[in-house]
Amino acid sequence: MYIPFYQLPPDSRVWINQADRSFSDAEEKIISNSLELFCTQWSAHGNPLETSFAIKHNQFIVLSVNENAAGASGCSIDGSVRVLKELGQQLSIDFFDRTKIAFLSEGEIKLYSIQDLSMLFKSGTLSGSSITFNNLVADKIGFEKSWKISAEKSWLAKYLPKSALSV
Repeated sequence: MYIPFYQLPPDSRVWINQADRSFSDAEEKIISNSLELFCTQWSAHGNPLETSFAIKHNQFIVLSVNENAAGASGCSIDGSVRVLKELGQQLSIDFFDRTKIAFLSEGEIKLYSIQDLSMLFKSGTLSGSSITFNNLVADKIGFEKSWKISAEKSWLAKYLPKSALSV
């Protein structure tokens, strides 16, 4: 059962998928329509789930389930992966490329290859205070409070030169 994202409780489970490029307005409409239809039918073991989604920065899809009502199962999660793969094929978007890391710079999303991070931090293109995204947050409250995070407070800190880390 689809409900608006803002109506889900704070402890609702979330899954965040980052696209390998930004969406056009037309693509965002297709994605939104497909996900709303999927959410109206999303169920686990025949039980309807209270679900929603959000599209952020024309680049991220956040799917969410209120597990207080009914929990998502492996098969129901597989269903969400399937719909994202179908959308990806239809729109030539990869929602599962983990080799690109997103940063928020001057209101825009910029993707960098994980292989280039050390060089980008050393050159000053990126810094410890550069905003990145923790796409592994587990729940809606985590999404709202700690999805956007400075590189130095994330797993990316290992790529920072020691002199760039705050004490």
